Order: sequence, then C-alpha cells, then structure tokens
Amino acid sequence: MNLMFRSTRNEAHQVTASQAVLKGLAPDGGLFVPEQIPVLDFPTKELAQMNYHETAYAVMKQFLTDYTEEELKYCIRMAYDEKFDTQEIAPVKKADGRFYLELFHGATIAFKDMALSILPYLMTTAAKKNQEKNEIVILTATSGDTGKAALAGFADVPGTRIIVFYPKNGVSAVQEKQMVTQKGKNTCVIGILGNFDDAQSGVKKLFGDEALKEELDRAGFCFSSANSINIGRLVPQIVYYAYAYGRLLKSGEIKDGEKVNVVVPTGNFGNILAAYYAKNMGIPIGRLICASNENRVLFDFFETGIYNRNRDFILTTSPSMDILISSNLERLIYRMAGDDAKTNQELMRALSEQGSYEITSEMRNRMQDFIGGYATQEDTAKEIARLYQETGYVLDTHTAVASCVCCRYQEQSKDDTKALIASTASPYKFARSVMEAIDEKYSGMDDFALIDELSRLSGTAIPNAIEEIRNAPVLHDKVIEKDAMEEAVKAFLGI
Repeated sequence: MNLMFRSTRNEAHQVTASQAVLKGLAPDGGLFVPEQIPVLDFPTKELAQMNYHETAYAVMKQFLTDYTEEELKYCIRMAYDEKFDTQEIAPVKKADGRFYLELFHGATIAFKDMALSILPYLMTTAAKKNQEKNEIVILTATSGDTGKAALAGFADVPGTRIIVFYPKNGVSAVQEKQMVTQKGKNTCVIGILGNFDDAQSGVKKLFGDEALKEELDRAGFCFSSANSINIGRLVPQIVYYAYAYGRLLKSGEIKDGEKVNVVVPTGNFGNILAAYYAKNMGIPIGRLICASNENRVLFDFFETGIYNRNRDFILTTSPSMDILISSNLERLIYRMAGDDAKTNQELMRALSEQGSYEITSEMRNRMQDFIGGYATQEDTAKEIARLYQETGYVLDTHTAVASCVCCRYQEQSKDDTKALIASTASPYKFARSVMEAIDEKYSGMDDFALIDELSRLSGTAIPNAIEEIRNAPVLHDKVIEKDAMEEAVKAFLGI
C-alpha cells in the first residue's frame, strides 16, 4: 500500500510521496507529512551489518512507497558515490566520551549534502512518474549551507533551474564564495539585503502566489523547493540516524536496544525532526536535545511553550542557526496537536500575524522527548578550544554549540546515556571562527592561510570543496532589496 502525504494545514489535501517531493510545499502553504510514521520492518540489530546504501534503502522505502525498488536504489546509488570523501558516507568519531556523527564528507562539506545529493534524483524521477511537462524551477532560501548543496546537486540537471537567495551579510566568507562561484547554466545566486528569515518568508510568499504560478505555467515552468520544507529533504536525513546506531552497534559501543541521546545544533528544525522520525520508526533514541545559539527562539519555546519570533536577530559565528522562524517545527506542532490541521493552521496564522503562538499544556506534555539548550558565542569558542586542547579533535562552530549544550545537559541532569552529536559542518567551512577560538594569534591571517594552518593543526587534509574555490572566479554578483525577489526570479527565467 502507498503511504500518502497530507498538508499540515488541510488533511483533505493528500498526495503520493513523489507528488510531495515534486511540489515541495502544499498549495495551502502547509508542509507535507506522512499519514503515519512507518516502523522498520526488521530488527535494529541488523543495522550493524548494513552499509550506508543498504540502510538508506531500508529506511526510505518505508516512506517513498510509490517509487519502485529499481528507482529508489538508482537514486541512492547515484547520490552516495565518490562525491563523498569516505566510503562510510557518515563516519562516527569518538571524542571525550561522546560520539560525533560527521555529516560533512560530501561535496560542499556540510550536512545538507546528505539529503541534497539525492533530492535531484528523487525529483527528476518524480517528474517522470507524474508526467510533469514543465521545467522545474527550484526556489530556495539559505542561511549558508543549503544553498551551495542545492546548487551542487541541481547544477546542469536537465529539466531544472535553480535560484538561491541568501542574506548578503549573514553567511561566512567560505559559504558565500562557495555559492557565488557555482558553475552551471541553470544556476542563479542572489544576495538579499536582509536576513535569512526575510529570504525564507520571501520564498514562501512566491510559492503561495497563485497569479505568479499561472504566469509560470504559461511560460512552461513550475516551482519546487530544495529547502527542508520538502519532504524529499527530510526522509534522507532520517537515514543517517539509523546508520549511526548501526555503527555504534557494530563497534560494540552500545548493545542492541540500548538508547542513545541525540544532540542537534538546530536552526530550521529539519535535522532534529529527522531524529524524531527515526525514534518513531523504532531506532532506540532517548532524549532529543535541541541546541540553539544566541537566537534562542527554540530554547525558549521548549522552556515555555511559547514560540515568539518578536526579538532581535543576532548574527553569530554559527550562521546556519541564525534563524527565528524554524519552518520544520510546523511538522512537529501538527503531530503534537493530534494531527489536527485546523489547530496547526490557527497557530501558524498567529505566528504570521502576531509573530508568536502558545501551545496547550497537553501538547507540551507530548514533547517530553525534547530538551532545549543554548550556547553563547563565548561558550561556543571555549568548547572548540577545550575539545581541541584535550583531544586534538576540531569542531566547527555549529557542532560546538551542540557539544557545549550536551556537556551542560549531562552535568546538570546526571544522565549517563551515551550521546550522539550531529556534526553538521566541517571546521574548514568556518576556519576563521574556529582558529580564533583555538588561539587569538590567528586573528590577523587571511581566510585561506587560516585554512592551511587548520590542516596542519588538525592533521586532516583540506577538503576538495575548499581547494576548488581558492582561486575560482565569482560568477554570481547580484544583490537586491528583500522585496524585489519576484522581479529577480522573472528576470532569470526571462518572463
């Protein structure tokens, strides 16, 4: 039987998995969620014997039920290949008694590669399955990592174009250079004079514009999304939590059935939501520890039950977490409301109109799996320095937020459950912040000199993703006001 997907804002709007992947966002502005979260159809102990490809198929076939075995295995095989610099795809490293799930071994050295390597194949397969005649226009907002990973995935993919909007002064130097040097005739990168929430809200507005949709259709185009609002992004992220559990079993670090706590540096809420789905599939996960930076909107939400974006937006050294509207939280809210689209829609309307909402005590009680924590920039820098000095292991600024929150949680709660920390980006992507955290003497060096020094210090090779942008020419230099996004899209598409 096919698992159907419904909108979080209208249960009557149901589609197949491939249709959900193709559409990205529901017509009513809601996000697609499965009717129910499927469970694994094999004992978890078997995960210890599976490689990444096998784990991916075992997990993803439960959700993407209208893809044939041949289609899904093709997508997996094409995605997880030599683009990754390790055969393991997502190695688990132990440091200071904790386990770091390294999700940055793909083409753009950030965790977004894990899903965005496969999304183009899932999407083009979905287009064929659904007889989509129009050219697919991927419209994406990025806080730094999604943009490059999406660009790399969709560059020169037939039948697609991709437009990425990013906050001009809200990403790291390496993140920006990765995007603006992107090759591909079908790619477009645009900086906006605003923050990530402005970019994300602008993209959602374009998706919801019916007149624009009709204009695009007449011109032979249709929108889809590579953001984590697309279920085709979320499902592949579930895989690496199942895979990590299998690695820990195989290495003897845990016993079958033993729970592990999962700690995730969180911005748009997709990565930790994937861990929640993995837990509900039957992976023995205990606490889901949501780590925030100084934009602590999620920490405050888990503490109070009130989601309030009416606050100052803080630019930090962990820019991919500089978010005040965590879009994927809507999927959790819908589930905590008992799959009640009307309740969810009212809450989302309150967020849009008043900038805040409050959930019921009953909904809060259903969130007992989640723990919130946050780290300041000073905390983050100290954690990078501490772990390097004590173990020689180097963290990026996002993983360091999670590591700091994990340490604090363990100290305060006395919870001795083993901890798996999602390591979401390579330290090379944020070399300046990382090196200055290790020693202030590095503050005067240029970005690529810092990268060379980081390689020497950590004893790791500089990733190809960094080497290829060292002298790459800038191909995208357009910067616009945040209210000019529609005109920019039309200009790129020639309509």
